[in-house]
Amino acid sequence: MGSATIPTPQINEAKLHEFMMKAVGDMGAAMHAVLVVLGDRLGLYKAMGDSKPTTSAELASRTGTSERYVREWLNANAASGYVTYDPATKMYTLPPEQSLTLTKEDGPAFLPGAFQVISACFSDQGKIEDAFRTGKGIGWHEHHHDLFRGTERFFRPNYIANLTSSWIPSLSGVEQKLSSGAKVADIGCGLGASTILMAKAYPKSEFYGFDYHDGSIAMAREAAKREGIDDRVHFEVASAKSFPGKDYDFVAFFDCLHDMGDPKGAAAYVHSTMKPDGTWMIVEPFAEDATEANHNPIGRVFYSASTMLCVPASISQEVGAALGAQAGEKRIGEVVTSGGFKNFHRATQTPFNLVFEAQA
Repeated sequence: MGSATIPTPQINEAKLHEFMMKAVGDMGAAMHAVLVVLGDRLGLYKAMGDSKPTTSAELASRTGTSERYVREWLNANAASGYVTYDPATKMYTLPPEQSLTLTKEDGPAFLPGAFQVISACFSDQGKIEDAFRTGKGIGWHEHHHDLFRGTERFFRPNYIANLTSSWIPSLSGVEQKLSSGAKVADIGCGLGASTILMAKAYPKSEFYGFDYHDGSIAMAREAAKREGIDDRVHFEVASAKSFPGKDYDFVAFFDCLHDMGDPKGAAAYVHSTMKPDGTWMIVEPFAEDATEANHNPIGRVFYSASTMLCVPASISQEVGAALGAQAGEKRIGEVVTSGGFKNFHRATQTPFNLVFEAQA
């Protein structure tokens, strides 16, 4: 018997063209991401931060770089809409809105950290390819070093914008406890951005930051010392199921519960370390419960990051639950209540985060 002929699918030329143009846009975005990292590292954006027009020669002189490279970089940025170009004067300008996002490191909308994370993902592509073939995990500590600093620079603006002004005030009685003096644990603290922000806002409270990655903890300690708060901000290497201390008034997990190999075990351990009237705040990437509802530009970023970072990190640990960055409220709630917490609800949200409150 002869094999059946598989019919050739009919191609819709308009749809093909539409997809090709979308792919071209993605190519440009991917190539330009490298230039954003370069612009950040070489100080090119910051040298244009006053939003005054400049020539490529002036910018090169100001930053100690080569004019020919700078000219090409500027034109790529102009084509991408990051800078504007005046053909009459042949001058380039970084508009105030772009300046806010590309030069203000302590501002609420700083973006280069995200591009630094993306750069790390490209560096680790080979490791992820092997993981696809073997099903094995990749620990957070096994990634390119740009990931650690990039993650801190990426998340800190969001914490600056929301943590003490919106997220903590949305919790029941937590702000009052922190203002009068509380014992706080920040689990998965990374380089300590969230811990330090809280400590500066609530000087009467004692803060303990824990992360299993010793390199991150070393940088967190240096940051606390620079801020002059290392007398009441303590950073230690510890996992979410072994961090020391009891009777915490407040425990916080920032964008890390879904990364853990045994999130249910972590929930149970958190429950055992808190005061009876304590509060656990869980900040997670924004996600709807229905998978298809996350097929949008924000979900695209989170699913992609989850493929490269979150799922491999979880699989590398015990249990390997691999919740992923788009776990959603229902699954997070199941994890939290399995640990013994009876009260769980969404306290607030932003376009990029869900903030949950859990109490015993």
